[in-house]
Amino acid sequence: MTDSAVHNTLSSPNREIWRLALPSILANITIPLVGIVDTAIVGHIGDISAVGGIAVGTMLFDLLYWNFGFLRISTSGLTAQAVGRHDSEGATRLLTQAVTTSLLSAALILLLQWFFVSAVLALMPCSAEVSAFARRYFFIRVWAAPATLTLMSLKGWFIGMQDTISPMVTDIVVNVVNMLASYLLAVESPVGAVGVAWGTLIAQYTGLLTAIVLLAVRYRSTLTSFLRPDFVRESMRWSQIRRLVTINVNLFIRSLCFMVVYVGYTIIASTYDDTELALSTIMMKIFMFFSFFVDGFAYAAEALCGRLGATDDGGWHKTDGVRQVVRILFFWALGVGVLFAAAYAFGSDQLIALMTNNAELQEAATRYYIWLALMPLISALAFLWDGVYIGATADFYVRQCMVWAAIAFVVSYFACYQYIGTQALYVAYFAHLAARTIYLSLKWHRLN
Repeated sequence: MTDSAVHNTLSSPNREIWRLALPSILANITIPLVGIVDTAIVGHIGDISAVGGIAVGTMLFDLLYWNFGFLRISTSGLTAQAVGRHDSEGATRLLTQAVTTSLLSAALILLLQWFFVSAVLALMPCSAEVSAFARRYFFIRVWAAPATLTLMSLKGWFIGMQDTISPMVTDIVVNVVNMLASYLLAVESPVGAVGVAWGTLIAQYTGLLTAIVLLAVRYRSTLTSFLRPDFVRESMRWSQIRRLVTINVNLFIRSLCFMVVYVGYTIIASTYDDTELALSTIMMKIFMFFSFFVDGFAYAAEALCGRLGATDDGGWHKTDGVRQVVRILFFWALGVGVLFAAAYAFGSDQLIALMTNNAELQEAATRYYIWLALMPLISALAFLWDGVYIGATADFYVRQCMVWAAIAFVVSYFACYQYIGTQALYVAYFAHLAARTIYLSLKWHRLN
């Protein structure tokens, strides 16, 4: 065995990209719809403080779950490289390690839940009404942690196995159940607006059951090894898990930097008033709708770059096949960005009206329409680069990218807020996207 790339070319790269990207795009379409439905339900049956409570409650879970995003990311890149080396035992070992880590992490979250929410809300300058709703929302939804974190690991493993159909099915089940359960519990039952938290709880465990069934049907031999106690013990030895831990430490630091940006975004909005907090939530939901389309190509980048660059010695190399796939992926990502920029530019009124019927929020939103139009153009490259570097398991560059992005967010906001008020929040958010794109573009020539 040599250290050369195992499979470094594709005969039909466009077909392979769309085979992996399209199921992810179809599944991802339902992901922002869940957040939109939750916000819209509360926006129509609750008051502004309830919408703000959803924003803060969602932020609390972002703070938790994004810090465990390494469960999906590291599993995806390493599994894709195992596939490139035809190492089925290594792929199964990675699944074992990821799921075990997920369950241990969920146990930690459940143990510390009260201390966590109390500490964060003590630092949040929001109204008593918003804080009370956020607590109710959190203490219901937190019991979905074991399912949510395990689903992260399973999704990453499926993607690494060059299988985006299984996560698509799982995501669609989760999101459809979430929307239906949230509506029925919040609107058609006496539970009220907090029913959206119960809907999420039910949906996550339904999704976990779905993923386990898919694993049993499509990867029976893998599941057989996965369930053997001796295989689990061997997989969790330090010699086996060292590389995964190293990657996860860097990705955890990356997640903390994400928190600076995304939690900072919500905290800054909350320092103004409940209207700005509710509006910032709505704007972020619309911002992220585009990102879920580009993420389909980012997932394809994880799978293909990991597989095509895998070497027999357990490393990764930037082959001609990797370069070819990256060029094609950027063509598609930028094309999607241009289409969404046009849609956001000409449909801003309609998008805001879908999110809320509150006249005060609709009027306030007009000040920020320019950011809706710019979002797809600025962020397309940032999101796709993430997928490329994750497939390469270039954890150092991925970490450093977000360190600089967090710095850009903080510096931009404090440099602008005295002069342009609430617009500085959006300037800061877009500055972090620009920093991500610039850093990873400059480092591409250095990558292996």
